[in-house]
Amino acid sequence: MGGSSRPDGSADGDGSGPTLVVWDSDLAAYGFGRTHPLNSVRLELTMDLAARTGVLAGPNVAVQPGRLATDELIELVHDPAYIQAVRRAPQYAARGLAAMFGLGTPDNPVFESMHTAAARITGATLAAASGVWTGRHGHAVAPAGGLHHAMRVAASGFCIYNDPAVAIAWLLHNGAARVAYVDVDVHHGDGVQAAFYDDPRVLTISLHQSGRTLFPGTGFPDESGAGEACGMSVNVALPPRTGDAGWLRAFSGVVPVLLRAFAPEILVTQHGCDTHFLDPLGDLTLSVEGQRASYQTLHDLAHEVCGGRWVACGGGGYALASVVPRAWTHLLAIAGHVPLDCSRPVPDDWRHTADARVRAATGAALTGGSVPERFGDGVDIAFHPWDAGDGDPDDPLDRAVAATRREILPLHGLDPLVDR
Repeated sequence: MGGSSRPDGSADGDGSGPTLVVWDSDLAAYGFGRTHPLNSVRLELTMDLAARTGVLAGPNVAVQPGRLATDELIELVHDPAYIQAVRRAPQYAARGLAAMFGLGTPDNPVFESMHTAAARITGATLAAASGVWTGRHGHAVAPAGGLHHAMRVAASGFCIYNDPAVAIAWLLHNGAARVAYVDVDVHHGDGVQAAFYDDPRVLTISLHQSGRTLFPGTGFPDESGAGEACGMSVNVALPPRTGDAGWLRAFSGVVPVLLRAFAPEILVTQHGCDTHFLDPLGDLTLSVEGQRASYQTLHDLAHEVCGGRWVACGGGGYALASVVPRAWTHLLAIAGHVPLDCSRPVPDDWRHTADARVRAATGAALTGGSVPERFGDGVDIAFHPWDAGDGDPDDPLDRAVAATRREILPLHGLDPLVDR
């Protein structure tokens, strides 16, 4: 277990404060237009669904707005010249200067008030991190956050400011000695990895579809960190079509053993739900049940390895009504210690308005099909956990897990054929 006191002088504990959910409607201002895959209607639908199911009304949940992150805080990760480019993005675009900062591209088109919208999301994730680190809250969720692709001097992959990286940098600046980051988005968490690639205080773990078949084209086992941080960047590159059983098996073979060995003082997680079989941008085939299982396991690991100190962010997810709201309502419910059964019906009044809300926001029908009637997909997620040494060399999934374990575990003094 990580053993240190927090900035308020309190000792490591079990996270007894209420779960903080950082949300207000202003966070929905981050968007690239009606036809862009990343549309904030997914957040509005999520928070509405969570409210209608009572997840946000419990005595152990506090919903609070965030604040705009200052330039000084954003500069913990991003170059001042880049922040200036974002702040003046429309003018830069008019002068032909935006592209050098990754702005004005199809992925990251310029919109008015881009800096304010992105800084507000960064501020929300910072509020979540601060709430947990200072002991006011046991867990915190920033559903609008998780913009993990942004680089120090460039936007990338729908991400302007890298809010999880800024939050981790803030934690380090405020006394954290060991921070673990686990990313379960379908895309490699490349921006967070890059921000801490040579920092031995931060363990980053990303499970994602292989970069050979999906943006951003990175995230292979040999991207393992630099200098004193060798072994602190961990990547599991999964083959396309990996479903619940394979994904959960891969997770079991990498994440728990490394979190236990590293003993972080706080756990930061990114929960992109674009791993779902209905998502239009990825090629993994998880169900909501599989995604929910990952949330529950990360929650349990936070209690096991770092006294319950857990900061959870959203991330990708482009089946705007059929997947994102159900998946992240499960995340909010688990963080709030009021987990939902996957067989529970989705409220009819919410379902019947979801299509119209997506059409109003996007001008198109639902991406990912109609909204299911229940909070799960009705699938069995039984899987065979990884037993050290039992990988099948003829199975692409097992080869991927074994490659990561061979690369990383010895750097932590662990035996890839024994430890699990």
